[in-house]
Amino acid sequence: MHNSTDMFPKGTAAEQGLANCKVCHHLTDSRLSRCSGCGEKISLRTPNSIQKTLALLVTSIFFYIPANVFPIMKTQVLGSEVQSSIISGVILFFDEGAYFVASVIFFASIIIPITKMIAIYWLCYNVMSKKSIKKKELTKLYALTEFIGKWSMIDVFVVAILVALIQVGNLMVINPGLAAVSFAVVVILTMFSAQCFDARLLWDKAEK
Repeated sequence: MHNSTDMFPKGTAAEQGLANCKVCHHLTDSRLSRCSGCGEKISLRTPNSIQKTLALLVTSIFFYIPANVFPIMKTQVLGSEVQSSIISGVILFFDEGAYFVASVIFFASIIIPITKMIAIYWLCYNVMSKKSIKKKELTKLYALTEFIGKWSMIDVFVVAILVALIQVGNLMVINPGLAAVSFAVVVILTMFSAQCFDARLLWDKAEK
């Protein structure tokens, strides 16, 4: 009798000449230039994945500085203007008793972006280093990084909602500040950075 494991080919898809499409996840012969499922261009590994990932990551770090320094919203109350940065906004909501909103903004605007930047760098570092890696744990870290990244925009959404709702003539007006644009750029760049990282490089490194 044949062992059940003999029915399945051994080795990675790349070793068998198969490329995984990053759009539809269809396995296609790597000798073809396009996916047989959706027609998207395919390659065994994303070209210059680490370089693109790090370039976008470094750029996002530069934008993250003004996102925290400049005001994220400007509030005009009876003619007087109050500018609030991300931190001062968290403190303002906390002082007003809106603990849940303050906590959400703090985690979405401070904890999540910094954690995501560190995680992306850690993934790139492990691919480039000569040390052995734990591919399963790092793959889970990559999946988690992509999942939590989308929630970083919640701070921008809060400002957008406040701008749309609180426009009481000349009594109270809220406008977005420069930091809102910078923070949105940070979120977009980190999302692209995570997408540019080819997680299959972790498995290649582990095989070596």
